[in-house]
Amino acid sequence: MSTTSPRRASDADTPPDQEAGRRPDQRAGRNSGPAAAGHASEARPGPLGRLGVWVTDHARLVTGVWLLLVVGLGAFAPQVEHNLSGAGWQADGSESVAARELARESFGGNASSAIQVVVHSTDGPVTEGAGRDVLTRVTAVLEREPRLADVVAPQPGATLSQDGSTAIVLAGAGVDTDEMVRVATDLKEELQDLSVDGVQVNPTGSSLLWSDFNEANLEAMLTSEMVSWPVTMAILVLAFGALVAAGLPLILTLAGLVASAGSLVLINELVPVSIWAMNFAMMFALALGIDYALFLVVRYRAARMGAGRSARQAVAETMDTAGKAVLLSGATVLVSLSAVMLVPSPSFRSMAGGIMLSVVFVLAATLTLLPLVLFTLDHTINKLSLPWVRTGEHRSAAFAAWGERLWRRPVVWGLGALVVLLALAAPILGLTTAMPSIKVLPEDASARIGYDLVQDSFGDGAPGTLQVVTAAADSEAASSVLASDPGIAGAMPAQPAADDSGLVLLQAVPTVDPSDPALADTVDRLRAALPDSALVGGAAVENLDLEAQLDESTPLVIAVVLVLGFLLLLVALQAPLISLLGTLASLLSTAAAFGVARLVFQEGIGADLLGFESQGFLDAWAPVFFFAMIFAIAMDYTVFLLASAKEHYERSGDPKDAMVGSLAHSGRVIFAAGAVMVAVFFTFALSGPLPPKEMGIVLGVAVLLDAFLVRLVLLPVMLRLTGRAAWWTPAWLRRVLPTVTFSHG
Repeated sequence: MSTTSPRRASDADTPPDQEAGRRPDQRAGRNSGPAAAGHASEARPGPLGRLGVWVTDHARLVTGVWLLLVVGLGAFAPQVEHNLSGAGWQADGSESVAARELARESFGGNASSAIQVVVHSTDGPVTEGAGRDVLTRVTAVLEREPRLADVVAPQPGATLSQDGSTAIVLAGAGVDTDEMVRVATDLKEELQDLSVDGVQVNPTGSSLLWSDFNEANLEAMLTSEMVSWPVTMAILVLAFGALVAAGLPLILTLAGLVASAGSLVLINELVPVSIWAMNFAMMFALALGIDYALFLVVRYRAARMGAGRSARQAVAETMDTAGKAVLLSGATVLVSLSAVMLVPSPSFRSMAGGIMLSVVFVLAATLTLLPLVLFTLDHTINKLSLPWVRTGEHRSAAFAAWGERLWRRPVVWGLGALVVLLALAAPILGLTTAMPSIKVLPEDASARIGYDLVQDSFGDGAPGTLQVVTAAADSEAASSVLASDPGIAGAMPAQPAADDSGLVLLQAVPTVDPSDPALADTVDRLRAALPDSALVGGAAVENLDLEAQLDESTPLVIAVVLVLGFLLLLVALQAPLISLLGTLASLLSTAAAFGVARLVFQEGIGADLLGFESQGFLDAWAPVFFFAMIFAIAMDYTVFLLASAKEHYERSGDPKDAMVGSLAHSGRVIFAAGAVMVAVFFTFALSGPLPPKEMGIVLGVAVLLDAFLVRLVLLPVMLRLTGRAAWWTPAWLRRVLPTVTFSHG
């Protein structure tokens, strides 16, 4: 970002139209052809332009550093799926997390993260004959694992069904929740292999749920990548018109992703990182990295092949203009995602951190490695061009004509776009959210099979057994509350702590499924009626506490994202009105995307086509997390369009030139970048578990609407209707803000 000392008050007080008309740099900017080329060659590059030149002068150093980063960190990248876990979906500081830790420490690991091995016999009682032998072998496997705590045999009336066909062997959690997911991954295949004719073995529980989800998710992500890369490449070839140029964004993005994957593995050694951090980072950074590279490559070709600059001058001009827009866009993305850190949950913080890390690497590759690659390849980037392509063409005649059309009839086009967005956003009023249910897993997953068997044999609420940790002195009072509550089907006798903590553990089976909203009412009643020493926990309660934390955090996150996004745009554009309108316009595509999400995931429209089973709600983490991601992408396109508009306004002082010129010079890039993002997100929505589908659909729809309706219709219309006022800045604000320009030199 180019900054100088604030302007003098006399400059700031000059009306925007007069100032725009008499700045020397703007008068020079009106020149074209050889004169403009001469001016550009004499212009002193800004900070990013100098960075581009420095990179070309130190090619070996830059190449060596990136080779070390990619090879060094890439060596750890293959370990990412094994090392990262899916756990951490909890509200830090909540009552349920405290109950889980006490249960793990004082009751032989009998916590929500314990492994439940369900042994089901279809040929007589499971405790006799082949079933008894299988139970013995299951117990032996569990007892050999040092990371497990107490192994508890099936107990009549508790973990042995009344008909004797189903038994649960409980393996206590001897390590934290993240490590328990790895234990589940290591043991589940061996345990399932103990099945024999008539006796089925299926481990289940929250640790298995995450293990099975990780496995299904990995398979889905690999499938989606196989589809998305060729589709992305095809779109890029059409956008660039040359195979070599089209390959550059993919190579640069891949370098950034490999480095970020290796970094996450190393960070995981210090702080637990959710596997979702890598999954979402890969999807997000792929789309964003291609956007950035697309913007720079198009600008370089315009300067080098269109305006006839030298390779070094073209790099400097590209970095001072497109590079500055990319840097501001990256900063906006990082600012938006950083707000997610306000949610006090390890999974959310690691997911946001993982995506931010990948964006940093992709941004660094775009601003250092890409200029060097462009300088080195130079005209070679146009190899294998399509026959009709003119490589130096930067101004699109089609988008210039579109800009003229919008200029002539702004109200008609603006109202049309607004009506479509509001109609799609309307369903958001009935949106319901809840924590993910067992339906996020494939039907053949071990955790889901075991879950269904437990539910069939022990009751609807058995998979969501509540755990109440209380002082021994309050044991009878707690038991009485559990026995009298209408939401509890049955409770087991109090289990005294194995240590001298003076605690007891009571386990109670609710009357409803763990994902039933009525469970929240039961938990609220129990917490109000139980003795003060009692802590209510269990896997289902941890979900409820996290959901409550999300409901509390979401308004704060949204407010912080909006304020920080507006401030960043204000610094970049130096114009409060268009910065505010650009920020508010991003809310329209976000609301419309969630309106569509309600129809698809809550109402189940298109569920068969997309291959998922509707839960009847949208996952509770989606609003806060997806809002930050959608807003980041929306502001990405906002920066690209308005940076181009500001560059034109700085040169001409003409609002029409700013509006039409921005569409002519950035419209094609935004269109191509939007098409790439939509392709990437929608391919991730076609396979795998439900959460990635939600992300693919919500973000895909958001980009589709934002790129093509908001940025290419509604925002240009706003520029048309506000005219010079869009770029006006009060004198006092000019004195506060640093000077930022998007012109080269």
